[in-house]
Amino acid sequence: MANICLRNPQYKSKDVSNTNVKSTVLYLLINNTLRYTIAKNKTESYTFFEISELARDYIKPSYVTNNYPQSISIISVLTNFDDYNGTGNVVGTNTNYFDEGWEAYGTYSQGANPENPTNRSISGGTWLLAADSTSYSNNKFEVFMPYNVGGYVAGMDAQGLGVTHYISPTATSYQASNIDEELKITRIDCSKYGNGREIIFINKYGVLQELWFSLKEVQNLSRKNESYQANTILTDDPDAYYQVSDAPIKTFNTQAKKTYTLSSGYYPEWAVEYFEQLLLSEYIFMKINLRQNPATEITIPVKVKSSSIKLKTSLNDKLIDYTIEFEDAFDYINNIR
Repeated sequence: MANICLRNPQYKSKDVSNTNVKSTVLYLLINNTLRYTIAKNKTESYTFFEISELARDYIKPSYVTNNYPQSISIISVLTNFDDYNGTGNVVGTNTNYFDEGWEAYGTYSQGANPENPTNRSISGGTWLLAADSTSYSNNKFEVFMPYNVGGYVAGMDAQGLGVTHYISPTATSYQASNIDEELKITRIDCSKYGNGREIIFINKYGVLQELWFSLKEVQNLSRKNESYQANTILTDDPDAYYQVSDAPIKTFNTQAKKTYTLSSGYYPEWAVEYFEQLLLSEYIFMKINLRQNPATEITIPVKVKSSSIKLKTSLNDKLIDYTIEFEDAFDYINNIR
């Protein structure tokens, strides 16, 4: 079984060099249910099917409190036929592919059909996080959390199955039973700004990752609306008149958006991958406290409004921090119908 990245094209091929073969049919099963049957006529020695766009329709990442990895089972069955458009008799045997699909991606330099995690062995299990490539010790995986705050970190065991581990509020390291490499936990002192702001996003490896912004935060509310000129003349009196308090320019369709400008605090240079993956993520969440009840914390969907970030280095920038603008992924005035 391969763990495949569904944000990249994923090709499945069938040898059709046999002169009797005229067409090939793909039977695509998602979570053991047949979802697509697609026929292609022979044009070359191999027939290819691209399955990621089809399979990705059935993976719906969402925020869950225990950060459990979310993936789908994919079975691709390719069958050759001796007539066009998948008709006639079967030629030869089926070619079967068994995959697990993730909301993950590989970059151009990592080549075609990337698997998750890209360019990394999982023989002893691995954390599904960016790694400190400059570290050759047992501490190349590191997360950053405020003091006295716990959290979840996702990984993959040696069998390629997603696993999640809870990190206690006081831990400074964590050794999982199903992942060989120790996880380093660096505590952030954000007392001036409370605990800071927690962002959760689907990272490059298709799992939820928690990332803290520990310094200054600025919130803004913007609105837009439409207006029209109304007739305010009252006709219940022989002399037409109007109320001065009745505005002739009426406002309607008022919509509002809230934005948050967050400062990350200082991170090591290699952690730029965290912020790169945040910028490229399509599923992002933020934890906020309700204004009406500050003791109640909820998780809301947001999107990154910033379209670019400068990838900082210690040589050029000395201390490395990032300022990113987020925007609610919904209208501030509830209009869900």
